[in-house]
Amino acid sequence: MAYIMAIDQGTTSTRAIVFDVTGRPIAIGQQEHRQIFPRAGWVEHDAVEIWTNVRQVIADALATAGITRHDIAAIGITNQRETAVVWDRATGQPIANAIVWQDTRTQDLVDAAAADVGPGRYQVKTGLPLATYFSATKVAWLLDEVDGARARAARGELIFGTIDTWVLWNLTGGPDGGVHATDVTNASRTMLMDLETMDWDDELLDAFGVPAAMLPQIRSSSEVYGVGHASSPLQGVPIAGILGDQQAATFGQAAFDAGESKNTYGTGNFLLLNTGEELVRSGHGLITTVAYRLGEEPPRYALEGSIAVTGSLVHWLRDNLGLIASASEIEELARSVDDAGGVLIVPAFSGLFAPYWRPEARGAILGLTRYVTKAHLALAALESAAFQTCDVLDAMVADTGRPPAELRVDGGMTANHTLMQIQSDLLGAPVVRPAVTETTALGAAYAAGLAVSFWSGLDELRGNWRESHRWTPSIDETVRERRLSRWRDAVVRTFDWSA
Repeated sequence: MAYIMAIDQGTTSTRAIVFDVTGRPIAIGQQEHRQIFPRAGWVEHDAVEIWTNVRQVIADALATAGITRHDIAAIGITNQRETAVVWDRATGQPIANAIVWQDTRTQDLVDAAAADVGPGRYQVKTGLPLATYFSATKVAWLLDEVDGARARAARGELIFGTIDTWVLWNLTGGPDGGVHATDVTNASRTMLMDLETMDWDDELLDAFGVPAAMLPQIRSSSEVYGVGHASSPLQGVPIAGILGDQQAATFGQAAFDAGESKNTYGTGNFLLLNTGEELVRSGHGLITTVAYRLGEEPPRYALEGSIAVTGSLVHWLRDNLGLIASASEIEELARSVDDAGGVLIVPAFSGLFAPYWRPEARGAILGLTRYVTKAHLALAALESAAFQTCDVLDAMVADTGRPPAELRVDGGMTANHTLMQIQSDLLGAPVVRPAVTETTALGAAYAAGLAVSFWSGLDELRGNWRESHRWTPSIDETVRERRLSRWRDAVVRTFDWSA
């Protein structure tokens, strides 16, 4: 068996990618799914549609590669994190649409949980500030708002999972003996797991009103969880790796050791710094999370800076304002001007994530004059992604005292050379893109392959990593500091808008 398949279930699409032993992608199947916005601040996905798409992309990838399931040694799963699905154990039918990580409907529950203690109430135990971002309040909302759901959960009829759990359960048989499990990286994003014990915590379950019987078993990131069911397009193939998408990207970048980091540019940006076996608690607005766990080895931890809106700002310019016809046009438009014309865009569409954690902030375009054109707005949108990354990296340096020698990057926006040069300029450090940019799927493939000895160990995976492009700073420190200072002033002006 010559290949590993990764199922990459993301915020906007589902992909299946087949990798060879060198970590090279040889075939891809991809299907987009609907983004459902019932009200302002609400974001939902149809979990049944996602599972249908999983089956389709698996078939497409196999057909494109000209192989069958018998050529696949193992399957890895990576997924949009925090998105919550609750479904009927007996029928496999979700009780409602999945509530997506971007959704802010549970702010009242978050405020009530914070009470007089503040957003750090459970942070020592979970590594997470109280926020709508995480899964716990989403599950609580579904149990409270869907008719009869809480009583059904109490009777053991309903189960919960993040998207990895939903995909795994269905691949392994669903109602017919499906495996109900998750890995430590996804569990660490629910706000229900203790980072030290690596288990569900009774105090947290009580606080959020989530019955323990609903929860999946927490497993490592690299082990055989089960095999494809007879009803699955991958019948008999071991499912052997699970990593949340940002941890998977870190793993795919071969950032296995303490001090190594990566930044993913997607719907949002996610910067992770591996802290090894040391559980580092942030004092500067970052999340402490699990980076990965291989089998019975000790878990590895990370600091993470989560930025809600970067690539989705480009989509907003396309879909809401009509400034571009496709996302790929933004670079050419931005390059048509020398600077952003004094404009700064702070895209706090649903508040600000790291390092500010200001749910009441709202987006703003500052510095508008009659001189400004859509080209200036395009460039300002790219600069916004780079500025926000600088904020997070500064927080990481403050927490660890270690400025990065370089920043490894991945994700769709890294194809934009203009953005990558802006990022290097504002960081004052090199930005490096790998030859294989499908690092999220690759990380899941690596985790699965290690579990079935497709790869011998981390050193072999390190040997697969190759540099594709490097950007180096082209502005001096004085200019850099002036631009960053102006950005930080703009951010503060977005605070308290919805208070």
